[in-house]
Amino acid sequence: MRLKNFSALLIVTLLFSTVAESQVIMVRPGGRYYRPRRMVRPVPPSMRRKSPPFQPTINLSIGYGYPNLDKNYLPDYANANQGNISQMGPITGSFDYRFSRNISIGALVTHGWVSAPYFDISNPGTTPDFNVKFNNWSFMLNLKSYLAAGGKVEPYIRTAIGINSWQQNFTDGTGAKINMQNVDLPDLAYQVGLGAEFKLSKNAAFYAEAGYGKYILNGGLTFKF
Repeated sequence: MRLKNFSALLIVTLLFSTVAESQVIMVRPGGRYYRPRRMVRPVPPSMRRKSPPFQPTINLSIGYGYPNLDKNYLPDYANANQGNISQMGPITGSFDYRFSRNISIGALVTHGWVSAPYFDISNPGTTPDFNVKFNNWSFMLNLKSYLAAGGKVEPYIRTAIGINSWQQNFTDGTGAKINMQNVDLPDLAYQVGLGAEFKLSKNAAFYAEAGYGKYILNGGLTFKF
């Protein structure tokens, strides 16, 4: 019996010794047991993952916006009703220098026209009494701030401000030019927008943007050099 008891005691002692060698248990007053945290070795700087060095690029973008918000400047006349508005563009083009991961600066140019027929209130008919057409070029300083740079999708915020160059045309129902007082049109041009570039290859991307100023929606291609 003593031999059996001694053998059992020896086995229990060996088990406790094995557990004690594999981990340390701290005992605090009150009978609570706390297991120490595992020590994590810091990663050496040489083994840390580094982003590739940024290479500045020159970006050329060509796109088409819709609708042309220059239509908001078509005038209202007391004795004439405005007919359906026609529009083209604006066609957009930008030339930017991206000097950091998050910012590029350059120029944004837009071109488009809007026109509308006007019908005499007292004698409406199928032929307009006259037509008004605005042809516009705008030249703006263009700043783009990239919100998440380096991925296949790069969202950005666009802020552009500059000047308008207008040409006003007034014609009768047959298309002949007539003399009418020019409309007071704004010299200030601007565009703000939120968009994203979707990479197609190393040097090309498709972009889509929503904003306000010269257009509400815009889409096109960006080429990087």
